[in-house]
Amino acid sequence: MIKIIAVLCSLASPSNCHEQIVTTSDFAQISVQACLMGAPQLAEWMNQHPAERLAAWRCVIGDQGRRGI
Repeated sequence: MIKIIAVLCSLASPSNCHEQIVTTSDFAQISVQACLMGAPQLAEWMNQHPAERLAAWRCVIGDQGRRGI
């Protein structure tokens, strides 16, 4: 399983940031390469959440909760 974890910040309060699992390979065709290049799933998710800014993202392989690739 590959998870895309985004760091999102509120546009109203830029210092208010949190991590969010955007998608996993269980629900979308995500390869490690696509994840590292900024998978299209990020853009789609951001279009659905216009009140937040994407500050960063990372790819996590497997069920690990800590930093992945």
